[in-house]
Amino acid sequence: MEPNQGSPGSPPTEGIWGAIARYFDFAAHRTTFRAETLAGLTTFMTMAYILVVNPLILSNAIFLNESGDLFAELVMATAIAAAIGTLLMALIAKYPFAMAPGMGMNAFFAFSVVLGLGIDWRVALAAVLVEGILFILLSVTGARSYLITAVPEAIKMATTVGIGLFLAYIGLSGNVETGGAGLIVASEGTLTAFGSLRAPQTLLALFGLFFTVFLMVRQVRGALLWGILGTSILGWVLQASPRPDGVFAIPTPPVDLVGQAFVGFSGIGANFWDFVVVVLVFLFVDMFDTIGTLTGVGTQAGFIDSQGRLPRANQALLADAIATTSGAVLGTSTVTTYIESGAGVAEGGRTGFTSVVVALLFTLAIFFTPLFQAIPGFATASALLLVGVLMMTCITRINWNDLSEAVPAFLTIFLIPFSFSIAEGLAAGFIAYPLIKVFQGRQSQVPVATWVLAGIFLIRFIFKGLGLG
Repeated sequence: MEPNQGSPGSPPTEGIWGAIARYFDFAAHRTTFRAETLAGLTTFMTMAYILVVNPLILSNAIFLNESGDLFAELVMATAIAAAIGTLLMALIAKYPFAMAPGMGMNAFFAFSVVLGLGIDWRVALAAVLVEGILFILLSVTGARSYLITAVPEAIKMATTVGIGLFLAYIGLSGNVETGGAGLIVASEGTLTAFGSLRAPQTLLALFGLFFTVFLMVRQVRGALLWGILGTSILGWVLQASPRPDGVFAIPTPPVDLVGQAFVGFSGIGANFWDFVVVVLVFLFVDMFDTIGTLTGVGTQAGFIDSQGRLPRANQALLADAIATTSGAVLGTSTVTTYIESGAGVAEGGRTGFTSVVVALLFTLAIFFTPLFQAIPGFATASALLLVGVLMMTCITRINWNDLSEAVPAFLTIFLIPFSFSIAEGLAAGFIAYPLIKVFQGRQSQVPVATWVLAGIFLIRFIFKGLGLG
């Protein structure tokens, strides 16, 4: 039952509930505990899929030879990092925005940095930690505006689109022998080809895709999560994947993950330029993804003022930066603000208490690790594909009639999935952008910071070509 409110719909005025209502200013936002709690539950349901997908993706790169799989620890690291970040957003910025390890950044961490570049996962965590610290400094000093202007709008949009394609490619190309979807397979003649529909995992992945789309078009809250669970249950019934050993369990502390980011600093020297580029990619994507999400959801909630600014934006960005730093220490990839927060806003969430509810639910979720651990890769293919679909909408914001915008954007979009690296796509776009502007005689439109960053990416390519790291 909702705390005593004196009159229907009004916030309570006494005791701890009154103090909470005053802290989050329920009266000014015309909200109640019931509305904020429902909004928090809605937001959690729409983004709880990350508790399955993030450990599955990171498990490709984060494991111990001696003790094997760290999936259970990654579930706890994911949940606690999400809870910490979301609670920081609630208490510092007082906004109904939730955070968790970001989609795309986890794939970049696992497939591009660790598996692609051969960088140890501890060094990769060190890169996330450095990125988080830089983000904190940029947020505190206000210098982030200079770095934001250094990233052309076309490259920002293209990176989002490229990451969407990258996620979809990862989701559809999983090996059926290890529980993946197998819709895209390796081929000697054509590099890749369409998979076999004889494999039950592939058929189940297709079922999951259309089942999830059905839920989404019917506007069912938590469609991605229900799609994953529904496909998993069908897979368990048909014996296409092992059933869970249980539903509840005492959480497994991430003892093999916590603090490994600090250990990773000892391995930077062997991959110095790659490390620099990886830090920059983490920083760029985290920053403009967060700013884009804050602006979008803030507009939806009516938080944007008459001058187009989000009040307490610095506090929101600081919360995001601290969350990334703490997530790296816990052992997970970049933590960022989730666009799914808009689902809770649509349900009436207007204050940080919505985020408090989300943080509590993420904390409770760690007791369901056995269930998450049994979810197969083919069940998550639909979530990866549909997140990619949602990210593709940014493609309309690229000026395709201007070759100085279109060519760098296309290179970024094309190379991210096909080179299996966000860094390579972003680097190509960054280098091409100022050069083509010069070809057009429009070099005055290129900020100095853009030239500097393009130079860093170019130096990294040169050193890599010479085999110097």
